[in-house]
Amino acid sequence: MTARRATPWIRAALIAGAVVAIDQLSKSAVRSSIVPGEEHGLLPGIELVDARNHGVAFGFLPGHHLAVTIVIGLALLALLAYFYRHAARPLIWLPTGLLIGGALGNILDRLRSGSVTDFVKLPLGWPPFNLADAAITLGVVILLIVVEQPRGKRS
Repeated sequence: MTARRATPWIRAALIAGAVVAIDQLSKSAVRSSIVPGEEHGLLPGIELVDARNHGVAFGFLPGHHLAVTIVIGLALLALLAYFYRHAARPLIWLPTGLLIGGALGNILDRLRSGSVTDFVKLPLGWPPFNLADAAITLGVVILLIVVEQPRGKRS
């Protein structure tokens, strides 16, 4: 693999590694400092909690551990296949790294304890989430923008 072809892969791996590290450190801090059921104010309207999620992002599909794992694995394979074919596309490495890092951060939780630690609670009944979920959500939005960007346009 040439250096030019390897650069997007290296960038995606660095982003993924940073997301996993920050996600796991934040979850560890929450598990060691917040008792489940407690709420700590962070900013007006934003609480820190220690919630366990047995579903996918934002609590969807609870109790379907095997199905969730299979869906996540298939989505990651599809993403990697797309990235392999389009690695030269400008900025494609950014959403790829965010999505892989977010997925790996939550997978590590599932492997360790069978659930994912969520800790950011927003108002209006929004389900708690974590930094991996935020990276996945941001990754999807950026991926859509990058994929929809005309080929000749450089960023």
